[in-house]
Amino acid sequence: MKGRTLAMNITVLRTAISLIGSRTLFILLPLVAPVLTSVSLGVSKAQTVEHTDTFAADSDHDGMSDALEQKLLAQFKPVFMVGRHDCSDIPAEFRTDVMTPETELENGTIYGQVFPAKPSTDSRPLVEIHYYHLWHKDCGPHGHPLDTEHVSVLVQASDSHLFSATWKAIYWYAAAHENTVCDVSQIARASTLRAEDNGATVWISPGKHASYLNETLCQRGCGADRCVEMVQLGPGKLINLGEVGQPMNGSLFTASTAWPLADKMASTNFPEDPIARLNGLPDSDIAWFNAGRHPAQGVIAVSNSTEQAITESGYNTTAAISIA
Repeated sequence: MKGRTLAMNITVLRTAISLIGSRTLFILLPLVAPVLTSVSLGVSKAQTVEHTDTFAADSDHDGMSDALEQKLLAQFKPVFMVGRHDCSDIPAEFRTDVMTPETELENGTIYGQVFPAKPSTDSRPLVEIHYYHLWHKDCGPHGHPLDTEHVSVLVQASDSHLFSATWKAIYWYAAAHENTVCDVSQIARASTLRAEDNGATVWISPGKHASYLNETLCQRGCGADRCVEMVQLGPGKLINLGEVGQPMNGSLFTASTAWPLADKMASTNFPEDPIARLNGLPDSDIAWFNAGRHPAQGVIAVSNSTEQAITESGYNTTAAISIA
């Protein structure tokens, strides 16, 4: 039956070409093609809705639709805690369609990046999401203009129908003095942070803007980080940057050598070694991402289950810290 319908459609199309000419048909084709395609291939309305992400715009050419990327960005957007009196105020929005980063407004904008993760499967795809809080300046010790900081999450779909699938976070990563001798970046299971279906709470050290998955961890930086007088960052824009070489929303500034944003966008935050090390630890633990790059080596164990652990940690907080 489908073959007979397809043959009839081809006959109609040939007749149309002979009657109205190829130039006119070229103008009309976008209007009739969807009808012919849906009849010829037997694509039902339900199937079209189910696979909306397959046919929608993919501006950064990474195999994921813009709509799906924005949906995931919104679902897992972290709750950012920032310093009430940060000397750089709050994360900034940058001018569009310019190659050099130029601050437009300090208005709490968060930038996102969403891309398929490796390894992944067709049945339950993995996706990596980066959230960039970009600042007008780093105004801590050894400060400098522009500050590029971020946190990331690895999420997985319940099935291959990406747009309608249920997505859950597996791991979270927070960059703190990333790729320096003071690197205290962390990685944790999403379940540890109670952030499997939503964004994790992230503390941003005032001035230096290092990211921490626990408030107490903010004290364990390179000596200058102190998360005091913290307030929740208010609602702001959530803008998709696209990919390296394929910017979205006018984000040409991603390629600028004035900051390391392109390098951060090109790298995964969930390589095998840190994940394997984390998975060998108790479920309550948050691990250093780079063992050996921070003053106190080992594992950060986070627990709020015992008063004794809190006392031994030496911090008047609801989280206990122990170094293994």
